[in-house]
Amino acid sequence: MLISNAYAQAAGAGGLESSLTSFLPIILMFVVLYFLMIRPQMKRQKEQRTMMDALAKGDEVVTVGGMLGRVTKVADAYVTLDIANGTEVVVQKAAVATLLPKGTIKAL
Repeated sequence: MLISNAYAQAAGAGGLESSLTSFLPIILMFVVLYFLMIRPQMKRQKEQRTMMDALAKGDEVVTVGGMLGRVTKVADAYVTLDIANGTEVVVQKAAVATLLPKGTIKAL
């Protein structure tokens, strides 16, 4: 009789609300992550893919390695670049980093 009986208290009506509010910061973090990191990366990948599909003979490009050249041949996966008079290099399309405006390369 020294120990009194403990009775369970009825759960309050905030059970669903408390679980939702505890997940709210995690959900908010994923939304911010999507808009700051994932969405811009997907947009850059789409632009890169569009640029690679649009490569044509005569385009002036910069490769990932920093070589400047004029496109002379375009195949499915490879591009032939004229980097100097009589010097041609075959690179993968994925190695093309930037498409330059026409007339940028004067010395070729």
